[in-house]
Amino acid sequence: MELIRGLHNLRGEHRGCVATIGNFDGVHMGHRRVLQQVKDKAAQLDVPSVVIVFEPQPREFFAGADAPPRLTRFTEKFRLLEAEGIDRLLCLSFNERLRSLSADAFVQSLLLQGLDVQHFVVGDDFRFGCDRSGDYAMLKAAGEKYGFTVVNTATCLQDHARISSSRIREALAANDFDMAVQLLGRPYRVTGRVMQGQQLGRQLGVPTANVRMHRYPCPLRGVYAVCAQTESGDWLQGVANIGIRPTVGGSQPVLEAHLFGFNQQIYRQLLSVEFKHFIRPEQKFSGLEALKQQIFEDIEQARRFFAVGCGAETR
Repeated sequence: MELIRGLHNLRGEHRGCVATIGNFDGVHMGHRRVLQQVKDKAAQLDVPSVVIVFEPQPREFFAGADAPPRLTRFTEKFRLLEAEGIDRLLCLSFNERLRSLSADAFVQSLLLQGLDVQHFVVGDDFRFGCDRSGDYAMLKAAGEKYGFTVVNTATCLQDHARISSSRIREALAANDFDMAVQLLGRPYRVTGRVMQGQQLGRQLGVPTANVRMHRYPCPLRGVYAVCAQTESGDWLQGVANIGIRPTVGGSQPVLEAHLFGFNQQIYRQLLSVEFKHFIRPEQKFSGLEALKQQIFEDIEQARRFFAVGCGAETR
């Protein structure tokens, strides 16, 4: 899948496509229904399929730290969209310049001059342009005027309710991983590169692979039984903590995974961690000895969870 960063990087060979636009946070079952619409029409017209996303996401631009946590970081989103067979990903920087663009200018610069869209798939509640003045009706009128078609995205329901990123965040906040799997179409996972930490876990007898969460928080916080896949493709069971590590004075969110029977150096390699079972919230302990004792209790809880076959349906 080709990644195009910004309107200024669009070239003549990028003109003529079927496109959709949105956050695509999580690339869940509802998104996959939309992506199938795009791919089917692109195949029919024999043109590339294009997904348009924003960085940061609009709610992050406007709400800052109060924006809801992401289900997927940009690199994870890219991999998921690539796996769906999308031809191109156009990432637009959501900044003051883009925010202040009029709806008409948005259509002219992006859909017509930039992409020469032949077919555009959007939700009927999609709003765009300065002060959200553009809507589905405006897009339909523009399409009729300039020669491209516009259609609604297909609604995807689960248990008579619309599948959405917000609903998945609610399921994860309730530690309902079975529901999250149904809505996502796969287990919830976090993927990132293993960084070198303080070696504290090794000192305590429980070496960990640490993945920094960067500036976007994860919707999970606490200790979990997990399955993890290393860059070499091996799957391992383990226990993981997502949090700021208050006992050792941490301030930035980190994913720390202790993988059972694994003690290899995998710094700078990708690690994918799937969450299977909630064990406890993150907490601050009186010292390292109390922390160590709790970690071993967490490990035993995770081992018991896996011992009875839980999570075996996926790994």
